[in-house]
Amino acid sequence: MNDVLLVVVVLVALGFDFTNGFHDTANAVATSVSTRALSPRLAVFVAAVANLAGAFVTTAVAKTVGKGIIDTGLATEKTVLAALLGAIVWNLITWWLGLPSSSSHALIGGLVGAALAQSGTAGVQWHGLVHNVALPAIVAPAIAFAAAFSLLLAILWALVWITPAAANRSFRLGQLGSGTWVAFTHGANDAQKTMGVIALALFESGHISHFYIPTWVIVSAGLAIAAGTYVGGWRIMRTLGQRVVNMEPASGFAAQMTAGATIYVATRLGYPLSTTHVISGAVLGSGATRRLSAVRWGVAGNIVFAWLLTIPAAGLVAAACYWPVAAIF
Repeated sequence: MNDVLLVVVVLVALGFDFTNGFHDTANAVATSVSTRALSPRLAVFVAAVANLAGAFVTTAVAKTVGKGIIDTGLATEKTVLAALLGAIVWNLITWWLGLPSSSSHALIGGLVGAALAQSGTAGVQWHGLVHNVALPAIVAPAIAFAAAFSLLLAILWALVWITPAAANRSFRLGQLGSGTWVAFTHGANDAQKTMGVIALALFESGHISHFYIPTWVIVSAGLAIAAGTYVGGWRIMRTLGQRVVNMEPASGFAAQMTAGATIYVATRLGYPLSTTHVISGAVLGSGATRRLSAVRWGVAGNIVFAWLLTIPAAGLVAAACYWPVAAIF
């Protein structure tokens, strides 16, 4: 039964990774599509390839997710499976509603909820949750907002002598690179979260003697998120690319470059960052350079509400899933 449970956990984890890909496609391609730098299908294809490449950058985030959020001495494969089910259900709900909530925080909420259901408060590493999740969740969007705002102002000042038509053509070409950069960093950070939970399940089941990320886990997680990205998340793309602020090529370029840089630094430091948070912050920052009224703050407020709701909501679903999983397996 243990081997059967492990196979189920791995398959469900890759399923989560797939939903992460189509749920978060908008992070990488919404601005490129909304500024007409790329067609939707080409943008999604480029993002899928870049996501796959990014999965091989480092395993620092995977190690944080696998052993820095819940107590590995108390967790079991049943805990991991319930966490994944909670995250997937919340991903599907927010995808259907078109809300760019965080797949990363859905998974973390699922881990916390399942661990609480199994072991109570002792099952959660609260210091790691605050240091590795809560603080980056607050700081990263603010950094992306300020960086995108500053970069776009610098761009507009430096290119004031160029006609708008020429500038738009240049930045549409620039978005070929900046959009790929965001997709690459998205794959680098988000694919690792699935790697971490699969490695946790392998460790808990005794299939690996110490916690590390096997090569086959890296490859399978990268392929799953790339496949999900190619399927595309058109509902969320519309919210992020059009409803929050009307994007122009220069602002799209600034948002993508600064968001990608923020995500990359966090990935190297091992923080399981929400790419949705970062991209949204950068989009708001670039839009605010024109005037604050250019940003549709009501839509932005709905996005923030979804962010705040994600961890507890996914946690509740995962906690509810733990008892049926425990009874079945």
